[in-house]
Amino acid sequence: MLVPAVSFNPDSPRVPVPDGVAAGVSPGLQERPPGPRAPPGLEEALSALGLEREREYAGDIFAEVMEYLGLAGDTLYLAVHLLDSYLCTGRVRLQRLQLLGVACLFLACKMEECVLPEPASLCLLSAGSFSRAELLRAERRILSRLDFRLHHPGPLLCLGLLTALTGSRPQVMLLATYFLELSLLEAEASGWAPSLRAAAALNLAHRVLDGEGSRPELVLYSPAELDPLEPCMVRAALRGPEPGCAAVFLKYSRPQHQGTSLVAAHLLSRPHPGPP
Repeated sequence: MLVPAVSFNPDSPRVPVPDGVAAGVSPGLQERPPGPRAPPGLEEALSALGLEREREYAGDIFAEVMEYLGLAGDTLYLAVHLLDSYLCTGRVRLQRLQLLGVACLFLACKMEECVLPEPASLCLLSAGSFSRAELLRAERRILSRLDFRLHHPGPLLCLGLLTALTGSRPQVMLLATYFLELSLLEAEASGWAPSLRAAAALNLAHRVLDGEGSRPELVLYSPAELDPLEPCMVRAALRGPEPGCAAVFLKYSRPQHQGTSLVAAHLLSRPHPGPP
């Protein structure tokens, strides 16, 4: 029994998973033949997204586009925090939302990265929607509106600390990281404290991989506090490559992430055995 305390819609769309992924097998334990080959899970991901005809270009997409900036995970969470903080201060025209998001990413890079991406490189992400000068002006507006309050202890940092405290193995940490990143797409998770979000992701990852009796003994939150948060992450994982989730699903189906999104969808969608 994997996640009996987590309720989710049994009619949620299921993500196709490879036949070679056995039930209960932790990510990273599948043997891969040597030599160049398509990333594990690529065929399933393309099929789920309806992009079977793009197979010729999929290898380049996985190898280059998704590694375009090569930024740290903490940069993502800080950029989202800055964007949310700015939006809480007033309205933003829809046409300027993309510019605001990229400007928040640029500021997050300045806080978290050792090597900054060039503003021109960030402008390329918009396909010409705004110029370098507009990006720099947006950066100044954000700094002024937020009064230069840019530091934020993100949930990824909290997850690393909790993982060390509980002695969780790398496979659990990777699955928890996936759940944590999926929570960025969920409106109901936006109000959760970073440490609470990290604890819920780690707790859920332990239960999915090791069963109900494998909860880590977290010193910050009780199961009663964490259990109500987990269905949000479960629903996001079961939606898989639906619009709005496809980027995270594809990212974690790559070999660098050991096909975690596919394994998670497989384990979460398995029918629960009834009582003896």
